[in-house]
Amino acid sequence: MTTKIIFMGTPDFAVPALTALMKAQDYDIVAVVTQPDRPSGRGNKLTPSPIKLVAEQAGLLVLQPQTLKDKTAVAQLAALQPDLMVVAAFGQILRNDVIGLPSHGCLNIHASLLPRWRGAAPVTAAIRAGDTETGITLMQIDEGLDTGPIISCRSTPLMPTHTGGTLTAELANIGAELLIETLPAWLDGKITPQPQNNQLATLAPRLKKEAGDINWAQSAIEIERQVRAFDPWPGTFTHGPRGEFKILAVELAMPVETSPAREPGTVFKHQRGLFVSTGQGTIRLITVHPSGKKAMSAEAMLNGQPELLGAKLVVSE
Repeated sequence: MTTKIIFMGTPDFAVPALTALMKAQDYDIVAVVTQPDRPSGRGNKLTPSPIKLVAEQAGLLVLQPQTLKDKTAVAQLAALQPDLMVVAAFGQILRNDVIGLPSHGCLNIHASLLPRWRGAAPVTAAIRAGDTETGITLMQIDEGLDTGPIISCRSTPLMPTHTGGTLTAELANIGAELLIETLPAWLDGKITPQPQNNQLATLAPRLKKEAGDINWAQSAIEIERQVRAFDPWPGTFTHGPRGEFKILAVELAMPVETSPAREPGTVFKHQRGLFVSTGQGTIRLITVHPSGKKAMSAEAMLNGQPELLGAKLVVSE
């Protein structure tokens, strides 16, 4: 018997799961629900989500309600009589009138090992915290914020080279594999969901652009993790003599002689590298992006902005 599925998702993270469901047998995707088109780019042109593009190319029904609190939108979903809902980074918390529609419940593909890092930015939080392991949790949705019982999970090492972008892509593929492997047993009633231990829960709230402003009073380790975690969004940046510029890549520096003592944020040259002192340790700037220019090496930026040397980088006021 074919299982009727409503898939809910919006960003690239959701694409592997939708693609895997489309390729699998015995699943009928009766609708794909995604966020409305949003303004994007310099012209603020309305842009469809990655999931919408994939769904339309496959000829699937695409629904884009402004909110699932709207009774008309809920009725539209109910009319499809889904057996199951699969959610992957949809962008809205579901209420009970939606959660209760499918006979086999609503499953969420979450990019962390719950109950660690509940919320909108688990990948970023794991990198910033220095976690050595992360993974995917397939959970049954309730009305809380990632509080539902766990159906299955899979861990993966978190490497010191991972960025927010590379780790998200890896976890998306792991999530798709785990979903396809888990669904048969779930639909046959062979899995008993396990409640989360709320005492172990940590939160990863939604990020804002200003979170990328580097505070050089932090340790070098914290700043290096921030740069990797915030790549590609919201990115990291700082402020020099000619204003704001983006920090695209850095590395932890070997101990560098800092006598006389340098205040956090001070730019200095050592051998062939450009370095910044921090609250604890030293960061080497690798790739930067000055405003109005292309991305370049830190040394190239110094050639065009010699006043950087000895300057103190600061956070915005």
